[in-house]
Formats: sequence, structure tokens, C-alpha cells
Amino acid sequence: MMTTDTTDTSRRNLLKGGMALAAAVPFVTTLQAFATRQAHAANPLPRMAGPYGRLKAVKDMTTGLELLQLPDGFNYKTFSWTGDLMIDGQPVPGSHDGMGVVGVNKGRGGREIVLIRNHEVGSSSRGIPAPAIYDTVALDNGQQPGGGNTTIRFPVGIGKEVTTEPSLGGTLVNCAGGVTPWGTWLSCEETTSDLTASGGRKHGYVFEVRQKADETTGQPIVQMGRFKHEAVCVDPDTSIVYQTEDQRNVAGYYRFIPDNTSKRAGALEEGGRLQAAKVKDVDGAMLLAPKLGDEYQLEWVDIADPDAAPQGSASGPYSQARAAGGLTMSRGEGIWYHQGKAYIVDTSAGRDGQGREGQGEGCVWMHDLKTDRISCIFASNDSVIANNPDNITVSPRGGVLLCEDGGGVLDDYGFGERLIGLTRRGESYIFAKNNIVFNDVEAASAGKNVPGSDYRNREFAGACFDPSGHFLFVNVQTPGITFAIWGPWKRGSL
Repeated sequence: MMTTDTTDTSRRNLLKGGMALAAAVPFVTTLQAFATRQAHAANPLPRMAGPYGRLKAVKDMTTGLELLQLPDGFNYKTFSWTGDLMIDGQPVPGSHDGMGVVGVNKGRGGREIVLIRNHEVGSSSRGIPAPAIYDTVALDNGQQPGGGNTTIRFPVGIGKEVTTEPSLGGTLVNCAGGVTPWGTWLSCEETTSDLTASGGRKHGYVFEVRQKADETTGQPIVQMGRFKHEAVCVDPDTSIVYQTEDQRNVAGYYRFIPDNTSKRAGALEEGGRLQAAKVKDVDGAMLLAPKLGDEYQLEWVDIADPDAAPQGSASGPYSQARAAGGLTMSRGEGIWYHQGKAYIVDTSAGRDGQGREGQGEGCVWMHDLKTDRISCIFASNDSVIANNPDNITVSPRGGVLLCEDGGGVLDDYGFGERLIGLTRRGESYIFAKNNIVFNDVEAASAGKNVPGSDYRNREFAGACFDPSGHFLFVNVQTPGITFAIWGPWKRGSL
């Protein structure tokens, strides 16, 4: 097996101007060029006041609480908190995580943005009461699979009510996922738990959730692989699904080639072929500590048994990929499609203070889906620059935004997790900061059924824009709050 240093030496190339596709949006082109100039340099320090200006505490237009710090001119409202009532009278489940806009509907009352949201819940005393429930097992301890999805309908207009309904239940640890070009959501289980000994089912799959909850089948797409899924994105030209794996230092990077490319709901459930990425001409490349500007040519190896059981800490698909020379990332997390490219977060890429690879602050890869070249366009070597980014989104204007999940950072704005933007030069900046601190009395006064606490160290997740680019939607996982943010986006890179 080739070591990381050998791999870096033999395969590392500066990004050359000719490698950038002419079709890339200006933001991406500039970012890639900046990576070229900085390939042998230290990562740039963040500008505490980014292109949108300095942050300040802003009141939530729903509760009046100062839950976020944002640049001047930006506002937000919260909705669908944990414990709020859904349309069936049941409480909204907790652990809000990955999320995507799957449609914008027009009706007599105006536009309605449809979001589907993951709930990263393991076993629980309460499952999500959805029309489709994958695993109905009742465990001896009174627990049941508590993960799944809810669907949110966000009306664009003053005084109109946001509604939430359950859309998938009986799953476990639904972390992230991804939208499809045909208006559905792929929900990913970040676990390989096997409940068959208790009369339940195997877990570790991807499920397709429809806009209409009663049309969701609850059928796992087994051939997409059984592993600790984090997120997916879909190439609209080919229907190929690209997938990340969140298993520290034994994580592959995968693609699923569907048999049915009709681009309709249910097509992926008909099966296909799973493949894993390999660095061309390098067996077992370890991409655990990439440097800004690192670039590799990928090829793909077939996974014969996508449903294979884990082998020790490694998933079945990863073990097969490794035997065929597949590459290893540290912890593949968010992935987002934009303009022919997949933007991939490796949340713990890099080295820690002891020099251990795969224990760092994270990086962002850009995968050109047409050329199969993967480039490191951002790397953090300091938590102030970026603190273990997790989910990622790209705005309709081409700006990259990262959700942090590193336990909080002390910076010019105090302590807390952040939404990190990338400037057109490739620098990181703070767009928003978690400012969630309230007590039980304040929560009750706001009509919220969550305990008061200091939640500033809790992760942002599920960032996504509506197609017009007007609203940024994002979650804070605990206590479980969904935000809609709007403001003068064109003033900066988002």
C-alpha cells in the first residue's frame, strides 16, 4: 500500500489554467485559479469581516430571540422547531440534519417552497409516524428506529403558515442526503446497524422520499450500497448518483449508475451498479491530508456485492473497493452538484497537532464529472479558518457555503459554530454564527417545547437555497430549529 506522502509526491500537480473548464461559473474559475497560486503556500487566514461585513446579533422574526449573528441587512425567521406540532398533531421530531428544496409549487395563495428534512435519530421511544415505515421492529428495551424525514411547505408570503408532515419513518440516523433533478430527496442512513436478530431489518441504505408523503415507498435502494452514508448528489445529465461515506479513515467515494435513467421518482429503486473511486495508476491512494491544489485523475472499480456486511470498522463496499485499489478519504460528508461539478467535504482531512493524518480540520474537493479529475480547492489547518465543515451547498450564483460541526470556535464574534463562505479568492469568511442561548422561561414565552440551554456549540446542517436564490434554509441540529435567511446576497460571493 502506498503511503500518503508517496502518493502526494507521485501524483500531486499544480492546477493549471488549461484544466479549468470554460463552462465553469466565474466564482469557481477564480477559486480554482487561486488554488493554483496557493498550492505550495499556507492556507489564507479568514477575514473576520467577509464581503458582507461584520456580524451582529439579529432577532428572529418568529420568536423575537436573538438566535443568529448575521451581516447587516440580513433577516431570518424560524419554523418547525422540535416539539412544534405537525399537521397530524404529532410533535416535530428532533435532530434536524440534511435538507433540500425539492420543489416550488404555485397555487392560488402564491408560491410554496417544498423542503424535505432529515432527522438524525437512532433508536427512540417514538418513531416518525409517516405513511411509509421501513422497519417496524419493537426492541426489548422499548425502543424503535426513530429516524426518517419530514416534509415542510414554506409559503412565500406574509401571514401564511408553514406546515410540517412526516414523510419517512422506521429508519436510523438519517444524516444527510441530496435532491434529485426530478424533485425528490434521497435520504441516507449513517449506520450499518443490523436489527435482524431482534426481528427487525438491516440498515445502512438510501431511500427516495417523494414530495407527496403518501407516495414514498420506504424501499431501500440496496444496490446503492450498505455503509455509513453521509450525502449524495445526482448528475442531471446522466442520473449517476455520487455518494460519500463517513467512517473515519476507512471511507470510500462512490457512484451509483442506475439501470433506469428515465429521471422519474422510483427509477433508482429499480437497481443499478455501484462503483468506487480509484486514483488512476495508484493502488490504495490515501487522501487523508491533502494540500490546497492537489489534483488527481480518477477511475472507477466495480463493487460486486453492494450489500456486503461490514468487516471490522470497514464497510463491505469499502473493503471490496480497497481490495481493488480504491482510494480512501478521511470522513466524506457533504456533497453538492453545481454546473457539472461535485463539491465534496472531507470533514477531518488534514493533520492534527501530533501530525496524525485524517485528524485535521477538513477540506473541500471539487470533482469535475466530465473529466473525472478531483482537485482540493480549500483546506483548513486551523479551526478559526474552518472548524470541521460538514454539509455544503452552492448558491444559484455559484457561491460555496459550509456548515461547521466541530463543537464551536472562539473568534472575534464570541464562541459558537458558524456558516463559512468561500470568497472568490478562496479565503474563508464567517457568514453567520450560532447565537442560540435561552432559558426555560424564554423558550416557553416563545411557545417552544425545548429546554433552555446554551446551544452555540451545536452544528449547522442542511444548508440549501431555493432556486431563485432568495432564501437560504438551514438547520441547527439541537435543539432542532429550521431557519429561512434572506438579504443582500449579491453584495458578496453567495
